[in-house]
This record gives sequence, C-alpha cells and structure tokens, in this order.
Amino acid sequence: MSVPELSSETLSAIRLTIELAAITTVILLLVGTPIAWWLARSKAWWKEAIATVVALPLVLPPTVLGFYLLVALGPSGPGGQIASLWGARTLAFTFEGLVIGSVIYSMPFVVQPIRNAFEAMGERPLEVAATLRASPLRTFWSVALPLARPGFLTGAVLGFAHTVGEFGVVLMIGGNIPGETKVLSVAIYDYVETLRWAEATVLAAGMVVFAFIVILTMTLIEKRVARPGK
Repeated sequence: MSVPELSSETLSAIRLTIELAAITTVILLLVGTPIAWWLARSKAWWKEAIATVVALPLVLPPTVLGFYLLVALGPSGPGGQIASLWGARTLAFTFEGLVIGSVIYSMPFVVQPIRNAFEAMGERPLEVAATLRASPLRTFWSVALPLARPGFLTGAVLGFAHTVGEFGVVLMIGGNIPGETKVLSVAIYDYVETLRWAEATVLAAGMVVFAFIVILTMTLIEKRVARPGK
C-alpha cells in the first residue's frame, strides 16, 4: 500500500504540534526550575501540599482538567478578562489557550525530574561553594544547574513528548480549528471519525516512532547518569 501524500491540513497540524510543544517546554523550564529548586531546598512543612498541586495532572482525568481550564479561559473567567485587553472575548479555542493548558498539564513531567536532580546532588557541593564565598545566585548557576543537567534533559524530553501526545485537554480547550488549535492528536481523532484511515494510519505510525525515540532517549540519559565517568 502506498503512503498517502500529506495534505496541507496535516502538515499544518504537525507544525502546530511542534510549535506548541517547543513553546510549552521552554516556558516549563523557565517556570518549573524555580519551583523545583524551592521544593528541593525548602524546609516548609507545607511544601508537599504545593508539590501535590503541581502533580495533580498526573492523576486527574484530562477531561476534568480540561473542563476547569475551559471555564477559567472562557469569557466569564480570568482568561476572558485577559483577552479583553486586546479586544478578544476568550482565551479558549485559541493557540494561546492551548499553551496555557499545556503548561499546566505537562508541569509535573518537568518539575519532578528537575526536583529529583536537585535533591540528588546533596548539600556538599553547595557548602563547598559557600566556603569559597560564592553568592547564592552564582552557586545556583555555576554549581547546582550543571550538576542537575540530567534532570533538565529528562524534564525537557518528557515535557515536549507529553505535550505532543496531549488529547483530552487540548480537545476540551482548543476544539478542532485547522491552523489554530488542530494538533496531531486531534487530527488523528478527526481522521478516524471521518473514515480517513490512510491519513490516520500515517500519523499514528509517526507517533509510535516518536514514542520509541523518546523512550530510547530517556534510557540513554539514565545510563549516562549511572556512568558519569564514562
């Protein structure tokens, strides 16, 4: 059976998915790093409550999270008030809304590996830096970040992959708007509904290959961490 040529609509879904995953991953690394650092270093008794809130997307059904995000991003929620600043009515069913939803939905997949990496390095490197009169900021940039690099790599790969594979949340808050919110997972669902099996097969096979690459990458990172001297 010949492989069908990818339509402009399919190419648009692929482009949109990569763009969404890339933007989400960058935002998560910027936002998730200070959260992970605080969770790893704080002695506050209530920090695990914050960690639990961050981890909620791991167990919440995507439709539940998507519903609350739809309410929050809609005309009557905070998202509607923000959108009104540039004359729009809502952040739901927009690419910006997808980014917000993706950041929240994929946050635990980035925060947890980075937190684990910060905790694994222990106190000794930071104490040594302090004895050399390094400022806390310089210690963080020069000592903590390099030592936690495997955690950042893991978090970036997981965050990107999880965003690519999103379905329930993006469908709830983004719908199926070509060129705006129609990402790969939604495109596959749409093709199946309309009995376009050839296109669905190609995209599904591509997702399987992508998943294989992600798992292989994670395995190689873990082996590299286990043998840092080699």
